[in-house]
Amino acid sequence: MIRIAELKLPLSAVEYHPENHTEFQPVERLTALAAERLGLPAKAIAALQVHKRSFDARKAELLAVYIVDITLADEGQEAALLARFADHSHVNATPDMRWTPVGQAPADLDERPVVVGFGPCGMFAGLVLAQMGFKPIVLERGKTVRQRTKDTWRLWRKRELTPESNVQYGEGGAGTFSDGKLYSQIKDPRHLGRKVLTEFVTFGAPPEILYTAHPHIGTFKLVKLVEGIREEIVRLGGEVRFEQRVTDVQIEGEGEQRQLTGLEVLNQVTGESYHLPTHHAVMALGHSARDTFVNFYERGVAMEAKPFSIGFRIEHPQSVIDHARWGKDAGHPLLGAADYKLVHHAKNGRAVYSFCMCPGGTVVAATSEPGRVVTNGMSQYSRAERNANAGIVCAISPEDYPQDAESFSWAFDGKTLGVEKLQKGEHHPLSGVVLQRQLESKAYELGGQNYSAPGQLVGDFVAGTPSSEFGAVQPSYKPGIHLGDLHQALPAYAIEAMREALPAFGKKIRGYDMNDAVLTGVETRTSSPVKIGRGADFQSDNTRGLYPAGEGASYAGGILSAGVDGIKVGEAVACAILNLPVPSSGSRGSGGAL
Repeated sequence: MIRIAELKLPLSAVEYHPENHTEFQPVERLTALAAERLGLPAKAIAALQVHKRSFDARKAELLAVYIVDITLADEGQEAALLARFADHSHVNATPDMRWTPVGQAPADLDERPVVVGFGPCGMFAGLVLAQMGFKPIVLERGKTVRQRTKDTWRLWRKRELTPESNVQYGEGGAGTFSDGKLYSQIKDPRHLGRKVLTEFVTFGAPPEILYTAHPHIGTFKLVKLVEGIREEIVRLGGEVRFEQRVTDVQIEGEGEQRQLTGLEVLNQVTGESYHLPTHHAVMALGHSARDTFVNFYERGVAMEAKPFSIGFRIEHPQSVIDHARWGKDAGHPLLGAADYKLVHHAKNGRAVYSFCMCPGGTVVAATSEPGRVVTNGMSQYSRAERNANAGIVCAISPEDYPQDAESFSWAFDGKTLGVEKLQKGEHHPLSGVVLQRQLESKAYELGGQNYSAPGQLVGDFVAGTPSSEFGAVQPSYKPGIHLGDLHQALPAYAIEAMREALPAFGKKIRGYDMNDAVLTGVETRTSSPVKIGRGADFQSDNTRGLYPAGEGASYAGGILSAGVDGIKVGEAVACAILNLPVPSSGSRGSGGAL
């Protein structure tokens, strides 16, 4: 097959039926364009399939832009045609995007691998291990996705937090309560992202996620999908155990001989602990498993502090974003709610950018710890809510984090974790967690100490004036917002940079800095504050058998990239057990296609 990119048609050429969300591809017109590109008659193309569809709104006439795969009527001509277009960047051979397993578990496997965490990374690590016959044991500290949803709504509606069952913890991970974005900028030469999307469709996702440029799925559809993946893992012989919190890792040996030998697990239903022997554990923890980060540090697992970002959520009427993005075509049912991506480099040297933009969504309470406030964004599949929201965040680095014993003692219940022994210029691996907890506790205080969030109108924020009442934009955050002055909610350098950035963003998106837009604080969990080092074999830099994975270990940033990392780490576990080399980034497995 031959892949052809940059085939453009007017929006009117795409047939869309909004009543049942059905899109009909203009195959005949695309076939004619493809044939023209190749210098062939249309009848020379036997079949055409749309691989990707996006939109280009940079000119007055909005265009639908396609990447297609074609099959020639005379397949014997394909090699010569590809040779003729060897220097053409938009004509290439269609790559093989199928996933092939690296091997198959032996019938006499004496120890099952363990996966800790059942977010996107843990799900796909568990799924591919199950598909290769390794019958993994999956441990999830939170509850099933449906029970977790009830607990999460209890915080939003009744201000009652369940620390082990919320936006951060539970089946599906933090991505379950998000926009459900299924795209990423990671390099993916093995097309593992296609494996993730294909499995999602298998378990109930809309087929359009396979061809839209920025696919999303939304929270409610994710619930059924997550359950389907869990059931498949169990059908293939695996186990998924809920409310099982790993409290300690058992490590034996020193130096290069350090080896994971087991996990201590608390059954949070019975209150009893048990030892689970294992020499292969995928640690797909998520970015909020702070107690596990502390345990790893105390057990000497190699890790370091890393940069992340802090800021607020901003809300506008979705119509403002639609008109700025789509112009006269705003409101077209095929285009849906528009998104955006913004960045500004402030005079004080800080970068401010939009993060996790949620079209037609809501701002949600996302804390996992009592006495703290955290915000995040969420959308349903329809993206039909009145407001658009996004994080507006300021990049920070370990140089900005607390490094003093008093702050550590406050953040870690009296433990200083050796921070007082640091040499000048060193950064404690857990110092980012200290800053997160400081900011989240301050937000709880500013919000009224009842899980309301502190907020301010954009016009007042830029002017440095406290807000007292909402204007045209009614915020979506539940349990509620306490208006005031957000300058106390973040460090001065972040406030300064954001006050400069918002008017600059208004020049890029008309109305972005409208006075009545609402800022809600704080957004602190943009990514993990730590990086847990691993080698080319995906095992910890200094602990064999421990596989840091996903967002919590800083190897992913979103549902798709976390799923891809889960596949890679699941393959690495299988290779270690089978004594096979781990696939390189550009290689394929050796088994049959699934």
